[in-house]
Amino acid sequence: MKYLMLVCTDPDFKPGQDEGAPDVEDWVAEMDGKGIRLLGNRTRPADDATTVRVRNREVLLTDGPYAETKDQIAGFDVLECADLDEAIEVASKHPMAWHGMIELRPFWLDDED
Repeated sequence: MKYLMLVCTDPDFKPGQDEGAPDVEDWVAEMDGKGIRLLGNRTRPADDATTVRVRNREVLLTDGPYAETKDQIAGFDVLECADLDEAIEVASKHPMAWHGMIELRPFWLDDED
C-alpha cells in the first residue's frame, strides 16, 4: 500500500520537546535502504506557494497557500508499506514527528472507486 506522508511544522512546538529525536539523514538512509521510501523532498515555505483554481473556465491564481492554517507542509515522502500499522511505525521514526507532525494519507488503489 502506498502512503503520502506529509511532513508538517507544529506552531505549538516548544524547544526541548524533541530531545532524543532521530537525525533526518539517518531516517532517510534507513527507509531508502529498506525500500520503504520511494520519493521525498522538502518543500519551499508557504509564502512561495501558488494556489491554482479554475472557475467558469478562468484560471485563478493566489499567491501563498490557500488554506489558512498555522501548520505548514515542510516536505513529503511517498512510502510503500504493508499496511497502516507499518506506515505509522515508519512515520513515528521521522524527526518531524518529534517536533512537528506527520499526516499519512493512503493512495487510492486502482480498483477502488
